[in-house]
Amino acid sequence: MMKEKRKHYRFIAGCMALLIVIHGAILAGGPTAAASESTSNHKRLAIIIDDVGNDMKGTPEILAMPIKLTVAVMPFLQTTKKDAIAAHEKGMDVIVHMPMEPKKGRPEWLGPGAITSNLTDEEVRSRVEKAIDDVPYAIGMNNHMGSKITSDKRIMSIVLDVCKERGLFFVDSRTNFRSVVGELAISKNMPPVGNDIFLDDQNSKQHIRKQMDLAARRAIDKEICVVIGHVGHSGMNTSAVVRESVSRLQGQVEFVGIGDLVREVWNWHATPTLPTDNK
Repeated sequence: MMKEKRKHYRFIAGCMALLIVIHGAILAGGPTAAASESTSNHKRLAIIIDDVGNDMKGTPEILAMPIKLTVAVMPFLQTTKKDAIAAHEKGMDVIVHMPMEPKKGRPEWLGPGAITSNLTDEEVRSRVEKAIDDVPYAIGMNNHMGSKITSDKRIMSIVLDVCKERGLFFVDSRTNFRSVVGELAISKNMPPVGNDIFLDDQNSKQHIRKQMDLAARRAIDKEICVVIGHVGHSGMNTSAVVRESVSRLQGQVEFVGIGDLVREVWNWHATPTLPTDNK
């Protein structure tokens, strides 16, 4: 009888010890660790569509996408506010597509309110403020053209300062391999996020499809990838390839907004402020 009781007690003690170990593992990181591991296994692809805001070809098709895109809206144009509001209402991220002087290119391509190298510090600040105010729901900014400005530390430092003050991050479109945006962002404790691949630097479905596949492979290998496409000249081809890629890449990558990446990868949690009085 005593032997049976001792066996019974040992069995109960063993069960209790096992429960304690399991409970401790859960507290230490059971479901949380599993969720974290699941999050870290996401292969995330953020697609930014530039040049929205001027009623360009492909805009309605982009705004009708069944995935979360990021829409880069140019300020001070005929459909700036309409397109930004429509994108926001569809759950997409909105950023300011800030016109900036290039090394080469026609001045008329820039659009109104551009940042040029001859501006004073005060003029740069004023133009960035006004551009932010003109694009509803903007959470970030990227450069339109800008190969000359993104290599200028004086000007880009002011641009980033205004963005940070207003709660916006800056995405380097990487139109210049000598860009100083990344190093400046790090020095200002801002996310050094930049474009990895241009989708439509050649306007053909075959090329855009190849670039999408390249972007997917990068997302799978590197966990994240940021790509830029456009409305306008390539708008119909770009929108068609993006739409077909949604089903083709389903299960391989997760389509996210650029805001999701800066929050999850760079831990950026600033809240964009309301427009200033700089109208």
